[in-house]
Amino acid sequence: MNMESQCTKKAVLYQMFHSCALLAVGILQNLLKEANLSPAGWGFLVGIVLFSGSLYLLAITGAKWLGAITPFGGIVFLFG
Repeated sequence: MNMESQCTKKAVLYQMFHSCALLAVGILQNLLKEANLSPAGWGFLVGIVLFSGSLYLLAITGAKWLGAITPFGGIVFLFG
């Protein structure tokens, strides 16, 4: 398996799990009106864009410097 397909597989996997988490945050926010879960939701959204987005672009363009953005997406995922 080449590097592009490995990047794409990892991006899709993380996007799927964190999209489910983002959906769960929205449902919980609706159920628990007094809780403020929007920072967690933003964390998952920005994490998806930075982590998965950088891996998608890396797979499409082959620009290795995009791999340096991916860890920032992981840190934002942890915040979410």
